[in-house]
Amino acid sequence: MTKNIDLKEYWENKPQLLPSVSIDCVTLGFHNNQLKILLLKYKNTDYYALPGGFINLNEDLEDAAQRILEERTGLRNIYLEQFHVFGSNNRRNDDTHREIMAGCDIEMKPNNFLLNRFISIGYYALIDFTKATPSPDELSDSCMWYDLDKIPTLMFDHNEIFRKALETLRTMLDEKLIGFNLLPETFTMNELQNLYETILGEKLVRSNFQRKMLSLGILERIEKKMTGAANKAPYLYRFVGEAY
Repeated sequence: MTKNIDLKEYWENKPQLLPSVSIDCVTLGFHNNQLKILLLKYKNTDYYALPGGFINLNEDLEDAAQRILEERTGLRNIYLEQFHVFGSNNRRNDDTHREIMAGCDIEMKPNNFLLNRFISIGYYALIDFTKATPSPDELSDSCMWYDLDKIPTLMFDHNEIFRKALETLRTMLDEKLIGFNLLPETFTMNELQNLYETILGEKLVRSNFQRKMLSLGILERIEKKMTGAANKAPYLYRFVGEAY
């Protein structure tokens, strides 16, 4: 039987929420030389979405973003950057909201707060793939990593949010030292180059890339990664100084 409750009642044990403002997070990890994005799939629907949520009245914006991602990944102190505010008047779809709620056996009342106009504050998050434990929220049946070339169509304007995040990320590669947030503590130059190529969507000249990275003064060469013959083993690096 359908529960005749609205979403505020569904969240009756949570603090009151800031009206008409939400947060959407483009959460990225790097694994097996692939940049991956974390996505939710809503229960009993074909709707996919970026992890997101709302802001409690007594909560700072940055704290809300950190809380939302801790709930989805199990990680604290995540590297987050606010990159854009999305406020198109037609960015929501009431029928989609109703289908999502119906998939959880919840009937939306006409005055449900989700049917109001929302602006969304976009963040991108860079996390260590190996340390994350993806967890769905109460409206979703999965929270999973997807390769960038296999992203399903996302609900509302979430594809646009993702594209804008990736565009911003590409312009900030060196300034923000993004590799530090996506790679393990030690890595090969090839792994670092693969990360840059995946984000940029283009091949880079190996010698030029290595020369550029070493000239930045942010890498320390520590040892060889012994996987075969010693003369062919690549060196391992780590970030040092201010970058670390």
